[in-house]
Amino acid sequence: MDAAIEAEGLRKSYRNHEALRGIDLTVPAGTVLGVLGPNGAGKTTTVRILATLVRPDAGRAVVAGADVVREPKLVRGRIGLAGQYAAVDEQLTGRENLVLLGTLLRLGRAGARRRAVELLEEFELTYAADRLVKTYSGGMRRRLDLAACLVVSPPVLFLDEPTTGLDPTSRATLWRMIRQQVAAGVTVLLTTQYLEEADQLANRIAVIDHGKVIAEGTPDELKRRVGGEWLEVSLASPSDVPAAVAALSAGAEGPPQISEDYRVVSVRLPEGMAAIAAAASALDVAGVRVDDFALRRPSLDDVFRDLTGQPSSAVSPV
Repeated sequence: MDAAIEAEGLRKSYRNHEALRGIDLTVPAGTVLGVLGPNGAGKTTTVRILATLVRPDAGRAVVAGADVVREPKLVRGRIGLAGQYAAVDEQLTGRENLVLLGTLLRLGRAGARRRAVELLEEFELTYAADRLVKTYSGGMRRRLDLAACLVVSPPVLFLDEPTTGLDPTSRATLWRMIRQQVAAGVTVLLTTQYLEEADQLANRIAVIDHGKVIAEGTPDELKRRVGGEWLEVSLASPSDVPAAVAALSAGAEGPPQISEDYRVVSVRLPEGMAAIAAAASALDVAGVRVDDFALRRPSLDDVFRDLTGQPSSAVSPV
């Protein structure tokens, strides 16, 4: 497939801080690239460069066939950008927001009105079209914001933390609408603090840390990199944690992880039933009281922790 977004060797420094240290990315047309990384990794700096909001110090990037440095106006005409907070006017109605934007983008008054009707219907906002946006819920504002990004039907969409602060129902609704855009051929670069969101939406994932891409692949490919299965042991009492950690450490492929409430000890095991049986036997010999004993495949949380050495809670907009 042709690449809708290509970046090679992007570098950017702010005073004494090197935000990007040679970012390389390729996003095939009609796909979703999820970008993950801990605080300060360089995710939003990358998006700002690709959206022509920031000029790189070095490297090159082409978005929708136009160079972000040499042809910024062309790039801006071919992209939509939604940030972490809805960029809509609360003192206007949903319809007025879209008509105003369409008029500014030279669709003409009649064309802007037609496009507003189409988008309000597509994003399930027709019933609230003539209400002031200040009366909208958070989920409704995010849908309107996404609709505003699509007034001129751009082939490339940048979504920087699009569902931050939304409840699970609103988040699922926005996911469905993003999938509809991708099905129609739109290319999406998505930064997110929700690993489940990347798992649900992204065809491929790039993990950025300290200004560089440290891993890239499909969600399944990244999970296989972690290897092994995770054994999760629910303890009858937090006082059993030291004994459980000691018992499980012998056959583990890494240090055991302890939950915040000191009720669950998780450990990565080699493949096969023998390792599971050995872990169960070690717990029994140590006299550890177990409420539950479960096996699960690696998750993106495990991938993130394995690659960056940080818990997934460190994923946030930067």
